[in-house]
Amino acid sequence: MLSEKKMSEIIKNISYNYEKEELFTMKSGHQLPNRDTIIHIIMGLRQIMFPGYFDKDHLERAIPEYFLGHNIIKIYDSLSEQIRFALTQAAQPHPNENDILEQTDKICEDFFSSFPRNQTLLLKDVQAAFDGDPAAKTKEEIIFCYPGLFAIFVYRMAHELYRMHVPFIPRIMSEYAHGRTGIDINPGATIGEYFFIDHGTGIVIGETTEIGDHVKIYQGVTLGALSTRSGQLLRDVKRHPTIEDNVTIYSNASILGGETVIGKGSVIGGNAFITSSVEPGTRVSVSSPELTFTEKGPDGKNDLFD
Repeated sequence: MLSEKKMSEIIKNISYNYEKEELFTMKSGHQLPNRDTIIHIIMGLRQIMFPGYFDKDHLERAIPEYFLGHNIIKIYDSLSEQIRFALTQAAQPHPNENDILEQTDKICEDFFSSFPRNQTLLLKDVQAAFDGDPAAKTKEEIIFCYPGLFAIFVYRMAHELYRMHVPFIPRIMSEYAHGRTGIDINPGATIGEYFFIDHGTGIVIGETTEIGDHVKIYQGVTLGALSTRSGQLLRDVKRHPTIEDNVTIYSNASILGGETVIGKGSVIGGNAFITSSVEPGTRVSVSSPELTFTEKGPDGKNDLFD
């Protein structure tokens, strides 16, 4: 058990850190968005995008207008509060409350107006997964079970808020999906339609990545930066690759650099490491390792492995 003297020393030292570090000083009336609330909003958005799969209400038993109205109002109230918290915190030290309320209303209006377009994109993503995966028995299975689709769904929602310059919330959303699926898609990435992630674990898609239509990516793929040693000097600089239409990237390939373009219709083989552009229609592969067979000795053992 800690002695009173030791406890007092610990408290004093930590309190000193609190006092000298402005990150720990929250102004009165300010608060950060709540992570649990954001996760709850994600689940509500998923119910709207895929009705009947993740709630008890089925459209054949409910009037669509009532179902949508009820859910949108519920999410709107919760999301608008979180956006207001985020904007207020980011506007320190002198936030203007009226400006923030007006900005919040505009962001929410634009965000909810994007739902029809994003639902259309998600349905194309479902179709891409069904067309691209012979193990998929039905589209319903993809919606209900596939982690790749969940990561894409969260990305598409988070990307809308990212485009509207909402602080904190898009990254909270994407990191939640990352934790659940092992798929790390920065909300700033630009991804076209009919996108398919197969298996998915270990995929990383950086902030300034651009991905075209009909692209398929397997597990372990990294679409990253060549170097981030310059830190904040690279902010707003394109540092991640461009993947054009109809490209397939197999497992554990790394494609790095803001000037790197993978041309339309290319196929990138597993374990490839690419830091320069690839012409359209190119097939890139890593030389297969040479297999070595050793004969067993008189005692029946393999000298290399036994």
